[in-house]
Amino acid sequence: MIILKSPEEIQAMRAAGRVVAQAHEVVRDLIRPGLTTLDLDRAVEEFLTKQNAIPAFKGYQGYPASICASVNEVVVHGIPSQDVVLQEGSIISVDIGAFVDGFCGDSAWTYPVGQIDSQTQLLLETTEKALFEGIEQARIGNRLSDISHAVQMRAEEQGFSVVRDFVGHGIGRQMHEAPQIPNFGPPGRGPRLKQGMTLAIEPMVNAGSYHVQILDDNWTVITRDNSWSAHFEHTIAISDEGPVVLTTL
Repeated sequence: MIILKSPEEIQAMRAAGRVVAQAHEVVRDLIRPGLTTLDLDRAVEEFLTKQNAIPAFKGYQGYPASICASVNEVVVHGIPSQDVVLQEGSIISVDIGAFVDGFCGDSAWTYPVGQIDSQTQLLLETTEKALFEGIEQARIGNRLSDISHAVQMRAEEQGFSVVRDFVGHGIGRQMHEAPQIPNFGPPGRGPRLKQGMTLAIEPMVNAGSYHVQILDDNWTVITRDNSWSAHFEHTIAISDEGPVVLTTL
């Protein structure tokens, strides 16, 4: 069941989203060659705690950390580690979720580590554009798959592929609510979009094939062909004036 949110509930989600956006500012300022993904995790957890926010990921189905830190060929759900050291020219997706006063905000961004090559830069730019083109379709009266189709078209126009095995989702008092939001498919399918829907839209785009595999830790998802992957995500609300991004400053 898709849960529609009241204006007051959306305001509460905006507060959670703002904390998540601020946490991304912490990450953006820290990322550099030589930093470990565990360093990032500790910094974000410390920040969230100071904001009286609860890390949404830590303990979720046994997940051990406060962020997901996914480097290069890791698509999503990379577990922070002292052994993963950021290298010049790499990319890292940082996914952050937090509960504030009972509501969740969820956002991911893929960051360059130092200078990256032009094809990797295109991957990042394309995935970010795919996110915002998907968000643009989150309007009253559209269908859910209009979001999916917009994401797929942007990614594939540049020769990239969209991951099929993982999806965006509804969000609110729970981190994962209905509906699931694939990043591919024809337009005009699925539920009609309504005012008060709150969604986490999150394109995952690979430089190579869309096929992925899960490692033995049962969390880390990598591309099967070891091509690099980018991941961008915002939490949004559907209003009578169009989509409203909640995970922003």
